[in-house]
Amino acid sequence: MGSRIRRGRRQLDRPGIAERTGVSAATVDYWHRHRAETGFPAKAGTDADGRDWWWQKDIDTFHTAHLATRATTFTVVNRSGDPRDLLTAPQAAHVLGYKNHRSLPDELLRNPDRADELPSGRLRRRWYRQTVWDYADGRPLRHSTGRPAGTGTGPRVEHPYAADPRLHDAHTLIEAARAAGTGTAGLGAQLARQLGIAERTGQRLISAALREPSRSPRSRVRGRSSASSTRR
Repeated sequence: MGSRIRRGRRQLDRPGIAERTGVSAATVDYWHRHRAETGFPAKAGTDADGRDWWWQKDIDTFHTAHLATRATTFTVVNRSGDPRDLLTAPQAAHVLGYKNHRSLPDELLRNPDRADELPSGRLRRRWYRQTVWDYADGRPLRHSTGRPAGTGTGPRVEHPYAADPRLHDAHTLIEAARAAGTGTAGLGAQLARQLGIAERTGQRLISAALREPSRSPRSRVRGRSSASSTRR
């Protein structure tokens, strides 16, 4: 439903709150469950169908305070320099107040203003200083679109990519490199180009695949063949 008018004032249900604040439904649920810590407002009431409602004004007040609190946790941005300067990853990290380029967010890594491929296969990314400033200015408005950490109800996995279907591609690249005797250096960048993902994500997928040699495509094929032979 989203919203309704009661006593001349607007109320919002959970989907309405998610739409107005720009967060996921899971985040709204998290705010409500942990309202003692988050400061989420009390319900205005519950209708005959069991749908909960909140006053829109209370939600707006909460969200403004929430964004202000989040903003205090961000690093201090260096605003000096020409906005047209092209920055390397370490320079962009310095502008954002990070210790090193490994802290650069995927949003920037996936969208460089310029990218040059090095002989090693890695990408040298560059961003205009203005692009980095724009990213920093948008931080208070960004929210997680998934379930908040620690609220999952399913079984724990060994690592964040344990059930990722892209591991199949990572295993394939690793086995091809080993067969060619070229080693695994640069495979993260190669996987990133192949799948159209951030190089950092590609490197993490390769690392995850290297930790699970028993799950490689070739091993799975051999396992199925052996089982088939046994059944026959």
